[in-house]
Amino acid sequence: MRIISGKARGTKINTIEGQETRPTLDRVKESVFNIIQNEIKESTFVDLFAGSGAIGLEAASRGAKKAILCEKSKQAITVIKKNIEKTHLEDNIELYQLDYKELLESKLKEKIDIIYIDPPYKTDYIKKSIEIILKQNLVNKQSKIIIETDEEERILKEIQEMPIQIIDKRKYGRAKIIILRIF
Repeated sequence: MRIISGKARGTKINTIEGQETRPTLDRVKESVFNIIQNEIKESTFVDLFAGSGAIGLEAASRGAKKAILCEKSKQAITVIKKNIEKTHLEDNIELYQLDYKELLESKLKEKIDIIYIDPPYKTDYIKKSIEIILKQNLVNKQSKIIIETDEEERILKEIQEMPIQIIDKRKYGRAKIIILRIF
């Protein structure tokens, strides 16, 4: 894996061994960032289930004012810290070793411009994340919520009653990207 564009372009980043996480493929990451490229500069970006930190680091490399990375796993946090050091993006990164609920409910005090939600598959974390984001009023009408999943139908059914609008959907092999806005 590598940083695709921006200040840290070309930097190879470490990934986590084992089955706990599945890194977002470079082609998926590149496509997502091409879609949102005009909104990254000076944004506040949250990578809610950071894994290796690749998504949040990509945002910081491309000019996000602040990239907030949240990861519960101690092993993943160790890898993310190494990747932050390798990319020299420390000034633009806030790293939290927390459960996603704790970050959303008590640590975020500002509006989020872009939030990337890529939790472990087969969980209800996407639905719960969006519920908390809405309850805590963490986004505005211009904000984007980006979901990565392999269960598009289930996720769409879970979120269909929420005050959100699907503005884009893409498929990359098994991975599905859904981009949302609130009403």
